[in-house]
Amino acid sequence: MGKLVYNALGHAVDVEDRTLAHLRLVFMNKLRRGEPFMFHFAAGDGSGSRTLWIHPSIPLVFHFYGSRPPHVNRRWVDELMHEASSPNGLTVVPEPDPDAAESISM
Repeated sequence: MGKLVYNALGHAVDVEDRTLAHLRLVFMNKLRRGEPFMFHFAAGDGSGSRTLWIHPSIPLVFHFYGSRPPHVNRRWVDELMHEASSPNGLTVVPEPDPDAAESISM
């Protein structure tokens, strides 16, 4: 289980390392292109959901707890990029079957 730490106030979201690796690729690609977006996720404490505005001027930290980088499912990254570009912003969708998708190493 990793953490996505958002802005100087230290808002932190617990995210499984495999999912976090995929989100990192999406966030960095969108921000590198100068494309801010919304990130919508369920609150880990069961208190509903939250939406963050992801912008290049807001610090992000991707904290991985695992010692080995996961293989990246390129098809999942593509689906997450599509979500991030939608009017509703990025919501984590289930990972497509990794056997049916091309994988890359991080």
